[in-house]
Amino acid sequence: MSQPRAKVVILGGGPGGYEAALVAAQVGAEVTVVERDGLGGACVLSDCVPSKTLIATSGLMAALDGSARLGIRLDGMAPASGRPAAAAPAGRTGRAAVDAPRLYARVRELAGAQSADVAGRLAAEGIEVLAGTGRLTGPRTVTVGDRELSADIVLIATGARPRILPGAVPDGDRVLTCRQLYDLGGLPAELVVVGSGVTGAEFASAYQALGSQVTLVSSRDRVLPHEDADAAVVVEEVFRRRGMTVLGRSRAAGVRRTADGVAVLLADGRTVPGSHCLLTVGMVPGTSGLGLEQAGITLDGRGFVQVDRVSRTSAAGVYAAGDCTGVMMLASVAAMQGRIAMWHALGEAVQPLRLSHVAATIFTEPEIATVGVSQQAVESGQAGALVVNLPLATNARAKMQGFRDGFIKLFARRGSGTVLGGVVVAPRASELIMAVSLAVEQLLTVDQMAHTFAVYPSLSGSLTEAARRLMRPADDT
Repeated sequence: MSQPRAKVVILGGGPGGYEAALVAAQVGAEVTVVERDGLGGACVLSDCVPSKTLIATSGLMAALDGSARLGIRLDGMAPASGRPAAAAPAGRTGRAAVDAPRLYARVRELAGAQSADVAGRLAAEGIEVLAGTGRLTGPRTVTVGDRELSADIVLIATGARPRILPGAVPDGDRVLTCRQLYDLGGLPAELVVVGSGVTGAEFASAYQALGSQVTLVSSRDRVLPHEDADAAVVVEEVFRRRGMTVLGRSRAAGVRRTADGVAVLLADGRTVPGSHCLLTVGMVPGTSGLGLEQAGITLDGRGFVQVDRVSRTSAAGVYAAGDCTGVMMLASVAAMQGRIAMWHALGEAVQPLRLSHVAATIFTEPEIATVGVSQQAVESGQAGALVVNLPLATNARAKMQGFRDGFIKLFARRGSGTVLGGVVVAPRASELIMAVSLAVEQLLTVDQMAHTFAVYPSLSGSLTEAARRLMRPADDT
């Protein structure tokens, strides 16, 4: 006689939710996903996929800016729509211009197509999808509208939403969150970005390349204050060289509408004018109104669900994954949390989440990619490592393609030479970091990296060169 199938109910259809659903179905569970806005969640529909689609276009525009150095003329180029090209922004080579309506339409189309792909995959695995908002109404009971679902296992994967700055309420017209940009009729002429963390830096970089005049308001000494300092310095220098205004040590106190735009009010009394303001001041977990605390689920002081390394909450049978946990807000981490939750809950072999092995990328121009230990950990003595920082300007492929900003940084354990981490600042750093991530995950040494063939010429050749520079006798400290 066969055993009854475990019933799994997942609240949220983003990466943490749909990846968990696929694993649970593969293991043999009966799975229901509850999603309010559309499969793929905010990641696919309004955050990661749309923003990186926009950034892909901005990257091409940034490349065109340097095309004259490579012997390319752009005179007479028209946008894809066939409409006459607008005048090029100051400092831009040739006449290339952005067709903003087409760009935003492509962003929305791609997001919709990706959501449809997720829906198709879940349907193929026999996973039920309910449109609506789920709420825990008992130890193992979820209510969606007038339907009550019993569950052996519940996964909370309800994501997060942009935090609102007091005195700066988004209106979707001039004062915006990152989820409202794609409904604009054109590019902001003068965009004031409040917040210089990852999201703020990415959008500031993208819109400057697309042709907007960008002012980046940072409350810290530098942009990307929580990232590798060497990398942040390079990116900020690129921002300024390309015409961006970066205001350091400038805390925004509010935003008001003006006759033809906005005025961002700073805490020191200054006012920054612009046509639009983009608020990137953090995220708030989507955990309110779900009955979590009544179900015995512990939240931290900011409302994030507290979980352990296998995604368990404080309530038996209830797990959580993704941005609602506040654990490294990356799609890859959300997906892994969801998979780990289902493997653990359904009795499969599982390895707890290892945040020290997570590779992350900031999609500025150039990109910043990191994995493993940080420079700060090395300098504080938390990690005993040798460090090499190899400028990208010495790389033959970089010279051929006109890249002059960036570097490869590797960290290796003293004595053994085991690769502990790295930082890559380069075009496509998101791809280059994979080699370092593999080395960290598999405990490879710089000797093994150094003896690995790299294509010549290639940017990846700088990885093996950096490894060669870190090779030391076994007793060298």
